[in-house]
Amino acid sequence: MPPVPIPDGPPHLRLRLSAHVDGARIHLQQGRVHSHKGSHSEVFDRLNGELTGATLRSIEQVGGDRIAILEFTHSPKGGRRALLLEFLGRHSNISLLGPEDRILEVLVPQPDKPERPARLAPGLIWGPPGGVLRPPPKPQSSIEESYPEPDEVPHGPVPDRAPLSWRVEIALGRVADATIVEQDRSRLIARLERRIKRARSALNGIHRRAQATEECPRIKQDGELLKSTLGTLRRGMKDVMVADWFEDGAPQRKITLDPKLNPSQNLEKIFARARKLEKAMASLEQDQSMAEERIARLEELSAQASTSENPLQLDLDAVKAGLLETRQEASPRKQKPKAQRIPYRSFHTEGDLEIRVGRTARDNDDLTLHHSRGLDLWLHTQDVPGSHVILRTGRGVQPSERALQDAALLAVHFSPARGATYCDVHLVERKHVHKPKGAKPGLVTLAGGKILRVRAQPERLATLLRGPKAP
Repeated sequence: MPPVPIPDGPPHLRLRLSAHVDGARIHLQQGRVHSHKGSHSEVFDRLNGELTGATLRSIEQVGGDRIAILEFTHSPKGGRRALLLEFLGRHSNISLLGPEDRILEVLVPQPDKPERPARLAPGLIWGPPGGVLRPPPKPQSSIEESYPEPDEVPHGPVPDRAPLSWRVEIALGRVADATIVEQDRSRLIARLERRIKRARSALNGIHRRAQATEECPRIKQDGELLKSTLGTLRRGMKDVMVADWFEDGAPQRKITLDPKLNPSQNLEKIFARARKLEKAMASLEQDQSMAEERIARLEELSAQASTSENPLQLDLDAVKAGLLETRQEASPRKQKPKAQRIPYRSFHTEGDLEIRVGRTARDNDDLTLHHSRGLDLWLHTQDVPGSHVILRTGRGVQPSERALQDAALLAVHFSPARGATYCDVHLVERKHVHKPKGAKPGLVTLAGGKILRVRAQPERLATLLRGPKAP
């Protein structure tokens, strides 16, 4: 499809770009657009800074595929700016492009894995999925054939100003909106279930408190009995037998004591518990009534959430009524970026050269194959398993003998030969190290190279290990 020029003049409709997994689309928006509430990605801040005030020059379908590029002019930052839309089902995405199709921002970051590097990532040059553009194998259905004619007409004075966009908006937009509503409904129901569970737990606590208050008269009686025998008590007693003159016949009653407290403190402890239970009795009926009412309102709200067409508004009303707390949404601004794991340890040697040491067998492969250059030097203990070691050099850099010895010392240290007086170490340029197909992690083959005889140097090794490390 050739580029579509954008006419001059004041716009009457908004252009809707969506990478929603259930409704990725581009069309002129005629229905109402609701303002977003809650946190949002920093990508939108970047887009505002790059495109606010710019002019949309053209929209072009790329290679007949499900890819479109929106070209802008007069960007506030200067230089070429474009939005790339890939409508690839659950992998749909939107990217901001700069000069030479270099990616500046990506709406949905892709995971970067050794076996499958991210294709859409800031700093990369954009390329189509699979590396080449493949036109559809057969003619595609038109919009009229793909989407039925809506039963309703758009609002506004000119109901037929974008009939094809209206079809897309109704067919895909409503599917995406329905998905969002269901997500809001699921979140609301889950929040209500947690709140109902807590409210019921609180009501059970009130019931237990009510049972405890039934003992209040008996506890006060124990205090009076203990007071009458206070002079016979001493610290360290665990209990005392007293005549219970509150009962007919004054039978003997056993009162438990705290051996760590003196007689007066034990007496005060009993009366303090009685006062606490009396205070609890005063608000018991009101607390129970409020807890039962709260549970009833939450259960009613949960029933409404199952059928409500606007669960988000129901959520906001519940927060306003004090039945729910404000929904917490993690802000990308406050999230610390997850540190990327580095498969090697880094050390510095003479000439400020870096020595990289693999951590595990799989890390050894990653270090050798993906974190080194062809002219770097590769070291490994001879006939002994251990870490791969890379001495970073590069074109025109000749490492000193001390640097080679340092790298070899680290190769011995990070192997079972650690502590040996002498050990032999392979030394070869990285470009002569190869990974056989299907070989187990860490196993490689060498072409050429030489053997270094390394003598133990504990002091030098200690300096390397505690010295400045590369980030």
